This record gives sequence, structure tokens and C-alpha cells, in this order.
Amino acid sequence: MSTGGFGARADVRDRAIALGVAAALLVTGVSGRHPGGAGPAVLGAALLSVGGLALVARRRAPLAVLAVTGICALGHQAVGYDVPAVAFLFAVYAAVRAGHHTLTVAASATMLAALPLAVLAAGAPDPGEAFARARGALELAWLVAAGAAGEALRQAERRADEAERTREEAARRRADEERLHIARELHDSLTHQISVIKVQAEAAVHVARRRGEPVPAALVAIRDAGREATRELRATLEALRDDATSPPRGLADVPALVERARAAGLDATLTVRGRPDDVPDTVDRTAYRIVQESLTNITRHAGAARASVRIDHRPDALALRVDDDGSATPDDPPAPGVGLLGMRERVTALGGSLVARPRDGGGFTVRADLPLDRTP
Repeated sequence: MSTGGFGARADVRDRAIALGVAAALLVTGVSGRHPGGAGPAVLGAALLSVGGLALVARRRAPLAVLAVTGICALGHQAVGYDVPAVAFLFAVYAAVRAGHHTLTVAASATMLAALPLAVLAAGAPDPGEAFARARGALELAWLVAAGAAGEALRQAERRADEAERTREEAARRRADEERLHIARELHDSLTHQISVIKVQAEAAVHVARRRGEPVPAALVAIRDAGREATRELRATLEALRDDATSPPRGLADVPALVERARAAGLDATLTVRGRPDDVPDTVDRTAYRIVQESLTNITRHAGAARASVRIDHRPDALALRVDDDGSATPDDPPAPGVGLLGMRERVTALGGSLVARPRDGGGFTVRADLPLDRTP
């Protein structure tokens, strides 16, 4: 789910709140009494404005906003603007909502102790008057209410996040169970029948050759199709069971894929460029599957002698390229299969791009760019 729209609305709302608080503080301050002189008047108005406008950053930097609004509140009290510390209350709410309980309590206690001193500095006749005016500017009940509101919303957001995680875990669990169910159904319903077809066809071809009889082309095709169907079914069952029960395979397992391709007679090389910093799990798994499917297709269908795998770790993307020197040409491209379709679906789900086509000089190339800043 995209959060861009929500973030934009939150920014607009924060700006509106900051402007509203700043305007209210200015109107209240200017309409009230304050000591004569242009200097204190301008300074007080500036402190009221800064304290209100600082609330624009209350989500991004709640502690900094808490400090700025507190200093501004003490400042405008010290120069004679007897205005409630509304901006500081908003900052307390934001800091508690962000989880900064201890520092918020310490800042609030400091404000309660320092406000009477600021009022005395403004010319209060006695400590009793100073405490009374300080209480009017910031009451303990207001602080408690602001902190309680912030904590209540923080807990509500935490519960919503936990509920979302629970739903995602349940969905993953159901998907895993469904994969295992499909794997069992495929194994029970197809494996035996395909094995019988393959064994019978191989036996018939073997008997015919031992007798010196010509082997019908249809029988050879049935044998070869049975072998291919067995391999494909085995790979499908392995993928289904791996996704559900085994640790996911990723880029760290690509060298083993290349080694297996070498063992099968393919002159395969692996080149890795860049630093493999934090690669998202979804990108890690998709990269492995792309290389796996590409090498499998090269080994089975391309008639290639050489293949190269290149992995390029970029700041914002992971680039993959698998080339071979097989028989594919632009004039005679191979028919796209299920493996290529699955590759494309995985890449598209990550917001990436995939190119899979014959090369001009012969052979086939698979190129994929997987962005690192998105998840499916």
C-alpha cells in the first residue's frame, strides 16, 4: 500500500496547525498587555511566531520541536507576553506520541519550574503573582491531558500495526499451507502417471533397439516428453516446498547454481560487482530465481557451450544479466515458456524491468533491473 498520499495530507495538516497556532498566539499576545518599547514587543512577537511555526516539524523532530517551543514560551513570558504555552502543549503531545516519555516528562518539569522565574523577570511584583501567572500560562492538568492524548494515539497506532502484522502472517501461513497442498496434489495425482509413461516409453525404445527394429519417432517423442515432464514436475514441487518449509534461497546461493551448471558441462562464469549491502528479501529471492531459471533453460534448451552470470549491486537497484552462446537468433527466437512468464511476473511485482530475447550475435540474454526501494 502506498503511503505517499497519506504523507502529503499529513504535511498539509501539520502546516495548517502550525499556522493556526502561530496566528492564535500572535493575536492573543498583541491584544494583551506587554511592557513598553519596540524591542520587547518585536522580540515577543517573534518568539510567539517561531514557537507556533516550529510545529510544522513535530512529526519529523518531536524532541527538537519540544525544546524550541519550550524556549519560546519562556522567552515570550520573560518579555511580558502573558500568553498560554499552547505550542508547547502540542509539542508534548507529539513527543509522547513518538514514544519519548522520559525526556517529555523532564522537559515539562523544567517548564513548570522555569515559568515563574520568567514571569518574575518580566516584572511580576512578587513570587505569588509570578506563580499565579505561570499557572495560567501552563497548568499541570494541561500537560497531563496533552501527554495522555499522545499516549492514547500511540497505543492505538501500535495496536493497528500489530493487527496488520497478524493479518499478514495469517495470509502468509495460508499461502504456505496452500503451496504444500498443491505440492501434495501434484505429487499424488501426476508423479505416478508420468513415471509410468516415461518408464514404459523408455522400455519400448530399449526393446526395439535391442531387436534391431526401427524406433517410431512418436515413441521417441513420448519418451523425451516424459523425461522433460518429470524434470519440470520435480522442479515445480521443489519450488513449492522450498517456499513453504525451507529457508529462502538468495544471492548467496547463486555460486552454487553456477557450479551445478559447470558440473552439467556448461562453461559458466559468475561476475559480481559492487557491495552487496542490505538487499530486501523479496529482491534477494527473485534474483536467485531469475538466475536459476535462466541457467536451467540454457542447460536444457539452448544448446550452449558457454554462459555468463553478472550481478551488479547499484545504490538504488540490483542489475542481473545472464548470457549464453546458444542457438537462439533474432530470426528464430525460442518460444516463451512458463519459466519466462514466472520470471516476468516476479520482476513486475517488484516494480522492475526484464528483457529476455535473442542476441544479435547469436545466443540469448536475460537482463533484469530490480529496484531496492520497493516491495511487492
